[in-house]
Amino acid sequence: MQPTLNVKLITENLGDELIHGMQNASAIYIMTSFVMQSGVRLLAPHLKSALDKGAEVKVLAGDYLFVTQPEGLRALRQIDDRLEARLWRSAGASFHPKAYLFDYENGEGILIVGSSNFSLSAMKMGMEWNLAMNAQAEPYTFQIALDKFMQNFYHDSTLPLHEDTIALYEDEYRLYHQKNPELIRQITEMEEAEYRVTATEEPAADSLETGVVPMKPRPAQEAALEELERTLEEEYNRAMVIMATGLGKTYLAGFFGTRFTRILFVAHREEILYQAQKSFQRIMPERTSGLYNGQRKEGEADCVFASIYTLGMKKHREAFTPERFDLIVVDEFHHAAAASYQAVIDYFKPNFLLGITATPDRMDGKDVYAICGGNVAYRIHFIEAIRRGWLSPFRYYGVYDDTDYSAIRWMGTRYDEEQLAAAQLKESQAEKVLEAWKRHRQTRTIGFCSSIRQADFLARYFQEQGIPSVRLHSGTVGITREEAIRWLTEGSLEVLFTVDLFNEGVDIPSVDTLLFVRPTESLTVFTQQIGRGLRLAEGKAFYSIIDLIGNYRNADIKLGLFSGDPGEVKGGRREPFAASVPEGCELNLETGVINLLDELSRKRMPHRDQLLRSFLDLKSELGRIPSYLELHLHGQSGSGEYRGEFGSYAGFLHWADGLTPEETEVFLKYEDWLRDTEKTAMNKSYKMIILLYMLERGPERWTEPITPQEAAPFFHRYLTEKEHRKRIDFSDPSSRKLWVYNETGVSRLIADMPMTKWSSSKGSRTTFEDGVFSLKLDQLGPPESRILYRWTLEICQYRLHYHFERKGQKQPVVH
Repeated sequence: MQPTLNVKLITENLGDELIHGMQNASAIYIMTSFVMQSGVRLLAPHLKSALDKGAEVKVLAGDYLFVTQPEGLRALRQIDDRLEARLWRSAGASFHPKAYLFDYENGEGILIVGSSNFSLSAMKMGMEWNLAMNAQAEPYTFQIALDKFMQNFYHDSTLPLHEDTIALYEDEYRLYHQKNPELIRQITEMEEAEYRVTATEEPAADSLETGVVPMKPRPAQEAALEELERTLEEEYNRAMVIMATGLGKTYLAGFFGTRFTRILFVAHREEILYQAQKSFQRIMPERTSGLYNGQRKEGEADCVFASIYTLGMKKHREAFTPERFDLIVVDEFHHAAAASYQAVIDYFKPNFLLGITATPDRMDGKDVYAICGGNVAYRIHFIEAIRRGWLSPFRYYGVYDDTDYSAIRWMGTRYDEEQLAAAQLKESQAEKVLEAWKRHRQTRTIGFCSSIRQADFLARYFQEQGIPSVRLHSGTVGITREEAIRWLTEGSLEVLFTVDLFNEGVDIPSVDTLLFVRPTESLTVFTQQIGRGLRLAEGKAFYSIIDLIGNYRNADIKLGLFSGDPGEVKGGRREPFAASVPEGCELNLETGVINLLDELSRKRMPHRDQLLRSFLDLKSELGRIPSYLELHLHGQSGSGEYRGEFGSYAGFLHWADGLTPEETEVFLKYEDWLRDTEKTAMNKSYKMIILLYMLERGPERWTEPITPQEAAPFFHRYLTEKEHRKRIDFSDPSSRKLWVYNETGVSRLIADMPMTKWSSSKGSRTTFEDGVFSLKLDQLGPPESRILYRWTLEICQYRLHYHFERKGQKQPVVH
């Protein structure tokens, strides 16, 4: 398509313009407040045609005021599986964009913004004004629009559209419409309101971290660099470093980067990019550095600092060759399992990939360890860093909150917004918050709130009591983040109320008080927020944590974070709270909090019910029954608990009525085989490699017997093609001799170890006789074989992943 006008006003029949724009587009990006079924019907055949031609299509819809129709979302999902659609969870904040972007292979592009939402009336019949802009006439503006779209599309406030997320939205939609019969009037008023967004500004030079770069790394950085050197010597090509906030992860990456010539640093926040560029320049002043984001494309520099939202677009990734960089650093690596990061990681082929993070566990449970091959080069918990004097000690004050959270509906990942707000936005509740803050505060406070309304409410209440306070969130106008940080640092501001803006990537060393006035819905977020007070600063002897604790989810396990053992917050069996804290720290709990924690501990959900709840939460997120490996990677309860409780994952599904009648029959007939596969001892991976070889032959032939000689090439290739597999399971003196393939030696190893040992185990359903390894299964018909094959493959893949993950995650010694 070749646009002929630089700018065009469209006051009618926008649908015709959109259809014309889709015809030859290589990428179609749509962001709209509301999606109506009528609009989807109009554009569906044209979106399908674009997908068939290879176009990338992404649609972001909003849930603001619950105008978007659930049937419209379902119609959108039904167009084609290749169409990627997400729903913006506005949490009451205004979400009012109407933007249509078309990108073309020849460098052309069209941006249309205006008043038209995704509905038939807006596109064909209504009184609407929209401006269409030629990208060649305004390349800067077009690029900003693309960049902003990608940021919004993959924002933490979005959910992927599938049947379960649509069903969740539909419940909220119906409830809201029952409570708000005058919705049409509200929509009209909203459509007339001006929608303002505070643009992200490049920080001024004096707002960035200042000071002289140390001539040599600090102790934690030295320890991490030693472990990374060892990783390089062992010929790994990727690793993760987990360091508590305040220990200098960015500087660590810079010191490590001196070993490489061409470096790409990837982050999701602009301020992180600017800070990282400055840090690298101090360490390597002789190197050139450049930004690669929506505004600047300085890709020829030695060190490139790139926005993930820019690199998330195919054309910008492919502006570089896959081998362009020797080292890629991914900051806040816990985001790396997201689709935008995966596209970048899959495209580039660096000599080394380094992930740095303070919180490796994602809020949605998705695995980041697998991305670095299970290789955690260095890990130090913030408690250990406090013990060593590297971070500020804390004084924790658990303040009793008598709000009855059990009466507030749980929505799968969060509490019902309206019911939670009704409990929080009371003057009596604000008085409790103020009184707790006055008792335990120091000089500079960040208050973490549940919602924009709560932040606004508390900031206004504190101001009325004469306390200098502001609220800062996505809906704030007139105050930039940099201004708020400066006021807080200078001391002219006492309390900054925020909603998830300071979870990561922002350093304010002078903050000495954290105020939590929200239920802890995510332990990962709580850990990130705790990190905002950890940095050492002149005159800061400790920092205060004022936490209102009620009978909400995770209240009885959150204090396990202060024990220093991250394993205590994973899985279903966790201690209610830590018994001790490092010297110089305090854990102060009001009597009401202690009584509450005891009560919650006694009432904790029975174990089987807890496993079922975790399973249903994951099933809702994925929109289908998760595989066994997905349950391990993404589930909130430990995967081993399902095996321990039910004998196998299929056994759990049978108990939970998750099997079809046909599957139930197969399960009852072959339950002992599934238990054998699940529970056979695995000091090494050898048994499952042999089973994987059999499964690789497909559902029709997987049960056919094999010989050690047949399996030898696959066995050897599997263990030697990945360096961590070879190091973990194939590097003892006897197997080291077999690194160069020797059929006789490998066959003898297979016969002596996995085949003989497995078949001789008590209750095994395998045999090894006369040099032939067989499975003792009855003759399987095709339907039975396919079902049992799928379950067996899932167990095999899970056990191999878990084996190398467990063996590879041994924590290095903290120096």
